[in-house]
Amino acid sequence: MTIADTQLKMQAAPQSARDIGDAWSKMVARRRLYTGIGLLILLVAFVSSVRFADESNAGHFFDRLPHLFDFLSWLIPKDWADVYRALFDLPSPNGANGVGGEEFNFPLGRVYVWGDFYIPEYFELMIITINVALVSTIIGFVFALPLSFLAARNLSPSNPVRLVTKRVMEFLRAFPEIVIAGLFSAILSIGPIAAIIAVGLHTIGALGKLFYEVAENIDMKPDEGMRAVGASWTERVRFGALPQVMPNFMSYALLRLEINVRASTIIGAVGGGGIGEELKLSISRGFGAKTVALVLLLFVTIIAVDQFSAWLRRRLVGEHAFLLQH
Repeated sequence: MTIADTQLKMQAAPQSARDIGDAWSKMVARRRLYTGIGLLILLVAFVSSVRFADESNAGHFFDRLPHLFDFLSWLIPKDWADVYRALFDLPSPNGANGVGGEEFNFPLGRVYVWGDFYIPEYFELMIITINVALVSTIIGFVFALPLSFLAARNLSPSNPVRLVTKRVMEFLRAFPEIVIAGLFSAILSIGPIAAIIAVGLHTIGALGKLFYEVAENIDMKPDEGMRAVGASWTERVRFGALPQVMPNFMSYALLRLEINVRASTIIGAVGGGGIGEELKLSISRGFGAKTVALVLLLFVTIIAVDQFSAWLRRRLVGEHAFLLQH
């Protein structure tokens, strides 16, 4: 290589860097332009939809906007000590001698277990809600487990079986739990059974998708070895695939339990029983102390379930799975 060639390459390097910088600047400018146009379109669509809704709304949305927080003011307890009394079913001086009526009839909700020992009404309703979520998650796990192996591309016994299984799981998770619960409440009457069926069916579809995506990424060498010695499809899944995926399956199941606790609460508003139904009634009647007590109990319970689920996932999957690998 001559000195002239070296000088030409040194001159070409800065030119190449400038070209790259110019191309990068143009690309950034183009992306910002597209982002601005997209935000402008979204803003126009939002304003147009709000104006249409305002014109269609008999209550006139913009006229009532200043009164947005009036409803919340109705739910502020006159006596904050009534929140504690409502939570533990204790008598309230505000409801003495029948004054206050149903708003302060806290002791009437006691669930007596033995003698004078009782479970507060809202705690009993919260237990029902958690039971609905737990049973639904177990049902979803039990059915999603075999369906996921039938739907996995690398483990399914045949393409028709895989396609049919995927379509079934898509159908199960296509409808929100509250829609399914409303249907079964009309058929089976109001109660936790309809909520369990609704949440359980949706959980089968949701967990099934997560499970088969995990199964499609396993190491296939154990499966190849078992296939070579004549193992059946069930044996290959049981001894070749299941040990690899079970930690992740359990992690997803516990995550779904957290989601189902919230779903079970919402479903209570359409007749699924549990704390959601009582919360809906309390809000609709403007019972401030009861509403705050229910929201507080629900908030604490969800935090407790989330923390317990996270702790259990760490124990099952291993602490290393939650650490950033370098």
